[in-house]
Amino acid sequence: MAKPSKSHISLSRGDQIFTVVNYTVLGLLMLVVAYPLVFVLSASFSSANAVTSGRVWLLPVEPTLLGYQTVFKNPDIVRSFFNSIQVMVVGTFINVILTVMAAYPLARKDFYGRGFFTALLSFTMLFNGGLIPTFLLVRNLGLYNTYWAIILPGAVSVYNVVVARTYFQTNIPDELYEAADLDGCGDIGFIVRIVLPLSAPILAVLTMFYAVGHWNSYFSPMIYLTDKKLFTLQLVLRNILIANQTDSEMMKDVEAMARQEGLAELLKYALIVVASVPMLIIYPFIQKHFVKGVMIGALKG
Repeated sequence: MAKPSKSHISLSRGDQIFTVVNYTVLGLLMLVVAYPLVFVLSASFSSANAVTSGRVWLLPVEPTLLGYQTVFKNPDIVRSFFNSIQVMVVGTFINVILTVMAAYPLARKDFYGRGFFTALLSFTMLFNGGLIPTFLLVRNLGLYNTYWAIILPGAVSVYNVVVARTYFQTNIPDELYEAADLDGCGDIGFIVRIVLPLSAPILAVLTMFYAVGHWNSYFSPMIYLTDKKLFTLQLVLRNILIANQTDSEMMKDVEAMARQEGLAELLKYALIVVASVPMLIIYPFIQKHFVKGVMIGALKG
């Protein structure tokens, strides 16, 4: 008995040309995006002389762990790393909780004043008090030089509230609430037992958005933090990358190494890799929910 032939749709000449051009453009874009990442990783494992002389192109030259040894021997950099983790975890938890608390009522059709509060939140996306009034408010509240100064002012993102509200409207039907209400389930119980378990995709999106925002933030810590013991990793990295200098006190454990040519340059690349690792670790665990949550939450306004 002859095996059935597999169906095959032949592409027209124009489709073939489009496919070739499409793959070529995507391949070039991938190279443009991937090469800086590969270069930074290779430079972080290369010798200081190879980095400063420009001999690093693709693979590490004169491989060494000097950059990473310098990073992990420095107590201030290690402290700033854990400071960033602390801010990211606490800040993201507060952000997600407050965002869900704001988005769920706005998604309910029976919520009185829903249009007014939506307009009020949307207004803050276009207008704000500015940096100086915000700074004065933070200082007068006694939050200056504390982590609350960089967590509370941006505790809720209106954009994320809109995305979460759209997700709840699309995926949590009113009939589900009515059934839970008949069974004696209140609003809080409905959110905890039904809404949150059904909202893993959007929670993953919110977590990723807020976590990346906290981890990459350097402007707010630069404005509100003066105690070096409270500095976050991105602030330390900013001082090294932009100021192009290393504080002698910050490098007190490796003062002799700091005199070597190119150590500061090598330290930059090692710090960039170390600063990128947490996000690279987190993303694979929520990636399967991330794309779905973004697509569903962005379907309707």
